[in-house]
Amino acid sequence: MEQPPLFIISSGRAGSTIFHRILCEHPSVSWLTALADKYPGRPGLQRKFMGAVDIPVAGRVFSKIYPEECYTFWEYLVPGFRRPCRDLRDDDVTVRNANRVREALRSIPTVSRPLLSLKLTGWPRIGMLNEIFPDARFIHVIRDGRGVANSFLAVPWWLGWGGPEKWRWGPLSPEHLLEWEENDKSFVALAAIQWKIYLNAYESSIQSIAPERLLEVRYEDLCNQKEEVFSTVLDFCNLENSSRFTRALTKIKLHSEDAKWRRDLKPHQQAILEQSLESYLRKYRYA
Repeated sequence: MEQPPLFIISSGRAGSTIFHRILCEHPSVSWLTALADKYPGRPGLQRKFMGAVDIPVAGRVFSKIYPEECYTFWEYLVPGFRRPCRDLRDDDVTVRNANRVREALRSIPTVSRPLLSLKLTGWPRIGMLNEIFPDARFIHVIRDGRGVANSFLAVPWWLGWGGPEKWRWGPLSPEHLLEWEENDKSFVALAAIQWKIYLNAYESSIQSIAPERLLEVRYEDLCNQKEEVFSTVLDFCNLENSSRFTRALTKIKLHSEDAKWRRDLKPHQQAILEQSLESYLRKYRYA
């Protein structure tokens, strides 16, 4: 693999899916599809797929097979990668896992699509990924925590419904446990706490990352200024703009859903959310 991989990191429910789909419209970017999950031990098949994307005319069909996170693929390479009870760090990397990941990812990009872009949500896992790829770049897609928490509450597969005993974020700290209990074990409070746990892990994981290898993309900017955002992203990724990418970007219409939390939640639920997230909203310029 001539170029180091690009990892797109997000808490989930923050717009990283549409961001990644847009980036994969660039003719120099490769990605993972469900094929990698179906045949996790044969990453070379994914390389053949990427070659098919560039076939004239027929490639338009393949290019509409959108990128996926492919956790079956990751679990095959690194057991426990999908749902660890805490963030994955550099000291979790084994020689076996590092070699398997490097070998698998090296076999995916093509000559015409040398940049492999990979999206992951949940725990950042930056410590582990940076240990395996010390020259990798990371894009952090962040969204107002009130919108993220509200989005967690809108989906049945959010693990918070089972309480912190059954979710993937480990036991609550004494501070977070007290906050949850003081709010009568409100799921609104728990969704807010999850966002804070994620950001704490993210901030800890980037301590060893040089600033030039890390870019933050705000969901709100992506929706309102997508051309400016992707101009910065292409520079960060050392990608040249192209007429093909510009046309694709122009066709995509984005609309921010951040106002939904005010419509979806009752006043007392909004108050719980804002009180819980107050300091984090100020820190990340969402106050």
